[in-house]
Order: sequence, then structure tokens, then C-alpha cells
Amino acid sequence: MKFGIDRVLEDASLRAPLAGKRVALVAHPASVTTDLTHSLDALAACGDIRISAAFGPQHGMRGDKQDNMMETADYNDPLLGIPVFSLYGDVRRPSGQMMSTFDAVLIDLQDVGCRIYTFITTLLYMLEACAKDGKEVWVLDRPNPAGRPIEGLALRAGWESFVGAGPMPMRHGLTLGELGHWFIKHFELDVAYRVIATENYRPDEGPGFGWPLGERTWINPSPNAPNLWMARAYAGTVMLEGATLSEGRGTTRPLELFGAPDIDARAVIAEMEKLAPHWLRGCKLRACWFEPTFHKHVKQLCNGVQIHTEGPYYDHAVFKPWRLQALAFKAIRRLYPSYELWRDFPYEYAFGKLPIDVINGSPLLREWVDDANASPADLDALTAPDERAWAKERRPHLLY
Repeated sequence: MKFGIDRVLEDASLRAPLAGKRVALVAHPASVTTDLTHSLDALAACGDIRISAAFGPQHGMRGDKQDNMMETADYNDPLLGIPVFSLYGDVRRPSGQMMSTFDAVLIDLQDVGCRIYTFITTLLYMLEACAKDGKEVWVLDRPNPAGRPIEGLALRAGWESFVGAGPMPMRHGLTLGELGHWFIKHFELDVAYRVIATENYRPDEGPGFGWPLGERTWINPSPNAPNLWMARAYAGTVMLEGATLSEGRGTTRPLELFGAPDIDARAVIAEMEKLAPHWLRGCKLRACWFEPTFHKHVKQLCNGVQIHTEGPYYDHAVFKPWRLQALAFKAIRRLYPSYELWRDFPYEYAFGKLPIDVINGSPLLREWVDDANASPADLDALTAPDERAWAKERRPHLLY
């Protein structure tokens, strides 16, 4: 499998249209070539590409911010002498001064296939700015490690945010390059857009289902995205950011587990199996103990559940991380009816809305959890039409 960055570097004809243009790069720590050279350094070493600026998304070009909602400052690259602008600092959208530094922008970001992962919103904001200013956008495509499956409620109108770029389900099943095509169509953008596709990308084939296991080294695209297994679970476990349960930040397996000091993990698993065993297929749940070193329940021993999506336990076709995590919330609500499950703060600067609702793009998931009479079938009835509609809507934009 050959990623977009490697194809551009190897084939001079692919990068020939950039000749004579000032070129910017949007990248992060996982933006590396097959030999683990950072894309910024590799492109700067090309004699026929003039790198004039760079941009870092959330967590920065260097991945220096561990927690969410920690802003990164602009700086100058000490070796290349170019400005590195933050798109998660004073601004989320590129300013006029930033836009004046380039003619074409290359976007080389490893995504994890989830609507809430902010790199796709950064892509949209850059597309919109370039449409306005007449700049070119190239996506150097990479695999979606979560693969093609679709899952989750679609974001409802009025719930757009930095973690909700558009009306898609939580698990969208597209690569960044494909998402760019959908954004352009959905938002009716007039922008010069090109995708340098990943070569030999086969998202339906195991064992990696699009991720080249054994071929490419996993580099954290954000500090708490340490491996493929996290990426597989993330479309569900990301909802924990809106809950009082720990998602394992401050452990070595963040976003693969959940827990708290005051829950009985074995009882939670038993209740989940009782309520909807068909939502637990394709993985293995294991009761465990962990102690976060920062964030929620810091330095407190938590009883929790780890979601195993590796080895013989994983079935890509039936694993449903969003439903699994929703079911965990439901089980906790049934076992502990008065449990303070939902956090209340301006998540990603969305004021006046509960974080769990911002994450899901509507209150529907939370209302289902809190309704004692609502069944798993009721959530399926809400969600399945969204999933079918998205499968149809995304089809024209599939490149692989």
C-alpha cells in the first residue's frame, strides 16, 4: 500500500502542477513517509516544490498538547524558516494573513474515520477558505483505519460545531480525500480540488481492513490515539468525553476502555449482555482496573471495561462501537438510576449545550439512555434510517 505522500514524492509528474507555486502543508505528527520522515521535511527536500508555510490542526504540528481544548501557538520552523500556523489556537479557520502565504495547500492528515475527530472539520474550513480566495487544495490521501462500516445518528441541523462538520453519522467510512469530495458537493464549494489517492488501498480486506498491518508503522495522529485498536473503538468511546466516566486518558490504552471508581464493571457487562447481546458482537469485553494519571478520576482506582478489537475477537463486519458504548451508558443508567452520567461544560466551545449532545449532533442518544422505557430496538429505529441514507449519499464519492 502506498500513501498519497509517498506517491507525490516518488512521481515527479504528480507534483509537476505545483511548479512555480507557493505550497503550504497541513500536517501533524503522523504525517510521515514510508521511511518515517516527516512530510514537511520530505517535501521541503524536493527541489521542485517551494514550501512557503505549514499548518497544524488540533494538538499541533508536533502533537504537543495531550488533552482536548488545549490550544497551540504559531511558531517559525527553525530549520526551514517558514511560519507554522495553528488551526487550533487563536483561530480555527485560516485567517487572511495565513491564506496570503500560499497558492496551493497540501493536506496530509491521518484521520481515524469518526465525525468528531476534528481534522475533518479543519479540512472543511480549509476548503471553504480556499474556495473564497481561489487557492488549490490537494489531499494526500491515507487509509481510514476504521474502514468502510457506517454507524451512528446523523448530525441534526443546528448542531454543527468543530466536532460536527456536517450531517454525517459518527462512523462515516470515508478517507479524508473522499470526505473532501463530499464536502464540496454538500456545501456547494467552487474550489480547485485534487486527491492523490492511496495505491492498493483495499478497505474490505482483512486483517487490517484498509490499515496496512505489518507494512506501515502506526504513529499517533493525536496523543491519545495510540494504536489501530483505539481507532476501531473510537466511534463509540469518544462519547465518554461527554460523560463522567473515564475513557482511560492518563493510561496506556486510552479510548479502548471506560470506567469509574463507583461502578461494578462485571455487573455493567452482565446488564449489557442482558439488554442487547447482538450489539456486543465482533469484540471481547473484559472487566479491568485502571488508574488515570490525569483528567477524570485522576489517581483514583477505577473499575472498568476494556473493549478488545484485536486478534481472534475482532469481526470487522459486525463490530458496532457506537451501539456498544450507548449500551454501556444504558446499562449504567439501569443499574444506578441516579448516577451523574453526563458532564456539563462548554465542550469545544459550544456554549449552552451538553457535551454528550454536541458529540452526537443532537440530544437523541442522551434522551434514549435516560428514558427508562426506551429499548435497543428504539435506538435502532432512530439510527438505521440515517445509516442507510448515508450509505446512499456517500456512494458517488468513493474512490476505492
